Amino acid sequence: MRGLSWRQFENLVGEAYRRRGFGVEYTGDAAGDGGVDLVLQRGTQTILVQCKQWKTRKVGVTPVRELVGVVASRKAQGGILVTSGQFTEEAREFAKTNPIELIDGPPLAEMIAAAQTHVPEAPSVLQETPAAPPTATSALLCPQCNSPMVRRTAGKGPNAGKPFWGCPNYPRCRGVRNIA
Repeated sequence: MRGLSWRQFENLVGEAYRRRGFGVEYTGDAAGDGGVDLVLQRGTQTILVQCKQWKTRKVGVTPVRELVGVVASRKAQGGILVTSGQFTEEAREFAKTNPIELIDGPPLAEMIAAAQTHVPEAPSVLQETPAAPPTATSALLCPQCNSPMVRRTAGKGPNAGKPFWGCPNYPRCRGVRNIA
């Protein structure tokens, strides 16, 4: 997981939650995400997720405090902070007294592995869904930058309302594929 780009890491985490039955909305981009990378929905429950793909350092208490503030301001039911690294003890202690779940290391690996073996009967998707892992034919990789594609719905033009595979790096990369 540490070899992934920040976008690939967010897509992987989003896919894990989608396969656990959550609707997943991707909010982050290169310009900033307002402290939230994913918005998870299940029924009336809204959970905000911040992903930290830090390769060399531990995630301290500051990002946990920031997520608590965003959860409160958006009136969400909770938040999840996910990292490919580790959390400091101060971050863990602060999270215990707030509606924040911390996921790192082995729990993250277990969540990803479980998602790969469990597909919900009827997943709920809000805006876009990360593509399944690439197949041997690489049919779900961006034809321009080779990133895993995400499912999107055209908002305007002659294909308005129709689904397509789009590059997760849009607008920097504008690769698309038709959905068969």
